[in-house]
Amino acid sequence: MYELKTKETENSVIEFIENVDSLKKREDAYKLLDIFTETTGYKAKMWGPSIIGFGSYHYKYESGHEGDAPLVGFSPRKAKISLYFATGDTKREELLQKFGKHTSGKACVYINKVADINVEVLKELIDQSITFLRELYPSE
Repeated sequence: MYELKTKETENSVIEFIENVDSLKKREDAYKLLDIFTETTGYKAKMWGPSIIGFGSYHYKYESGHEGDAPLVGFSPRKAKISLYFATGDTKREELLQKFGKHTSGKACVYINKVADINVEVLKELIDQSITFLRELYPSE
């Protein structure tokens, strides 16, 4: 059976941020921590070794695969900062057009630094992602 790699852990978010090599990335991680915490109302939790997640939801696919994931999150990685929002939401694409300098992968949005983005649009992306996931996967 498939084992999820990204599970909520009891590891310290602050300790993780303090161990980020780059001072600039560490400063941005603290800014993002404040923005995500304030916007979501959730306490930050570590998911796996490197994702800072907020809230959680339980998903179940038609294939039978199911698990838990953070509603939104971020990770200050070496190359870029990864932001995790819901995929499959058309409003996400509209908001990203006003977001600022970024690139997108299948599940992530990548930024170099917080100064490159519109923080108000970031807050909208966070809210929209949570709303979308709550509608898609309502709590039982």
